Amino acid sequence: MKHPPLFRSFRHAFDGLWHTLRTQRNMRIHIAVAAAVVVMGLWLELDALRWAVLAITVGAVLVGETINTAVEAIVDLLSPQFHERAKIAKDVSAAAVLLLGITAVAVGLLILGPPLWGRFLQ
Repeated sequence: MKHPPLFRSFRHAFDGLWHTLRTQRNMRIHIAVAAAVVVMGLWLELDALRWAVLAITVGAVLVGETINTAVEAIVDLLSPQFHERAKIAKDVSAAAVLLLGITAVAVGLLILGPPLWGRFLQ
C-alpha cells in the first residue's frame, strides 16, 4: 500500500478540521472560549508552565470534539435509521467531550482564578 505524500496527508487533516469548524456549533464555541482563555492568559502574564497546562487542556477539548464529530459521522453512515445502540455510541462520545469540558473549566479556574482574583484585589 502506497502512502500519500506528506503534504496530502496534512491537507486531509486540515480538511477534517475545517469540516468540524464549519459544521459543529460546539467546536466554534470551544474555539471562542479558547480565544478568551488566551486573551486572559496574556493579560495575566502567565508563566510558561501555566501556558503549557492550558495548551494541553484546550488541545484535549478540541481533539475530543473532532473525535466526537468522527464518531457521529461513522454512526450516521452505519445506522441511518434510529437504533438504540447508535444513540448510545453518539451519547457516550458526546459525554466524553462533556467530561473534557468540565475538566477544562476546573483547570481554567485553578490556573486563571488565583491571578485573576489577585488583579481584582489590587
